[in-house]
Amino acid sequence: MSEQPQFTIKVDQNKYLPEGGREVHAIVSVEGTGSPTAATTASAAEVIIIDTSGSMSYPDTKLRAAIAAAQAAVDTIRDGVYFAVISGANSASMVYPGNAVLVRADARTRHDAKMAVSRLTASGGTAIGSWLRLADELFGPHQDGIRHAILLTDGKNQHESAEELDAALFRCSGRFVCDCRGVGTDWEVAELRKISAALLGSVDIVADPHDLVADFQAMTEAAMGKAVADVMLRVWTPQTAKLRYVKQVMPSVADLTSKRVDTAAQAGDYPLGAWGAESRDYHICVEVPPGDVGKELRAAWVKLVVPGAAGEEPQVLATGNVLAQWTDDEAESTRINGRVAHYTGQAELADVIQEGLQARKDGDLDTATARLGRAVKLADEAGNEAITTLLRKVVDVVDPVTGTVRLKKNVDKADEMSLDTRSTKTVRTRKGEG
Repeated sequence: MSEQPQFTIKVDQNKYLPEGGREVHAIVSVEGTGSPTAATTASAAEVIIIDTSGSMSYPDTKLRAAIAAAQAAVDTIRDGVYFAVISGANSASMVYPGNAVLVRADARTRHDAKMAVSRLTASGGTAIGSWLRLADELFGPHQDGIRHAILLTDGKNQHESAEELDAALFRCSGRFVCDCRGVGTDWEVAELRKISAALLGSVDIVADPHDLVADFQAMTEAAMGKAVADVMLRVWTPQTAKLRYVKQVMPSVADLTSKRVDTAAQAGDYPLGAWGAESRDYHICVEVPPGDVGKELRAAWVKLVVPGAAGEEPQVLATGNVLAQWTDDEAESTRINGRVAHYTGQAELADVIQEGLQARKDGDLDTATARLGRAVKLADEAGNEAITTLLRKVVDVVDPVTGTVRLKKNVDKADEMSLDTRSTKTVRTRKGEG
């Protein structure tokens, strides 16, 4: 275990509550640091899923770019990692190897995989649930290591029911992490976001197929940098308290509340996926019964844990406390922690962007203007320049401070989808805040 990354937990909050106060907010920052050796020696498995439905041949640059991207990803897989490539259409089929198993990466298997990928052709429909089920089958014998998939599609999931996709996501949840990419503009952002959220991955648009190679390389390199699988945030609360929510707020907004798995009467685990040398932030909200002035309470006890060996308890990697103390000092109890305020605004930013774009699509221009104007104001306050740039492609900004905007009449669909997919990406607080 000496090569395992070192983890720390830092809690940012204002613990002081007014008399009668009940709601406690905290930002829990988790950081993993360590030698790259930890990642290069970790057991890992990688599955690349390429959409080969008929639409991938129109224009044919999409399929050619997807082939090149898959080959680049295969080249990025390090020696010893188990891998496979799947072709997805009305059903899923193996591209490499020929049978439904993962093989170890080495010079020969990478060469053979790239040759097999080069022969891909496009035909048929789109049934993403079947693609995920085959990936899950491949990952089955490798549940003790890091498991990561890349899923690329250019269209909607039209050839299976929503219930079939939901069933596949239920089956695959917690079994592997999946990063989703949509190429072009004929796919549904909400659909891929649903898949990526269920499988703890990312979602993004690659509007220009020529950008696929760099994107696949980056995703695979990130996966190869993971060192610890199946990390969980365990949250204990007092018997009289209620855990309102647990949300990831950095590097993107993701609500983990519904993913809780109870581990004891007052504790539950929230899956975080695989970790390397990185940091992420989580917003925890706990409702506690009011206490007397001066009383201090541990509102939550957070632990970072990983599964233990067979028959052993989970290993605790780091711990932190969320506190509550009641005071009659109004200055103390009304002071909002800077990081809590920042990330609360970032979560709202994601919501108002998605609401605004939906209202625009529905023809409710007043609501669209109000929501996207609010988004401009929040992005400006947070210093989220990437989102501000994307917003300016959808609205004309009159005053970012007040959020006064005008909807653009003609908006490129790729710009609109880019804003939607990246609405959940967050930035850290500006220097000196928090």
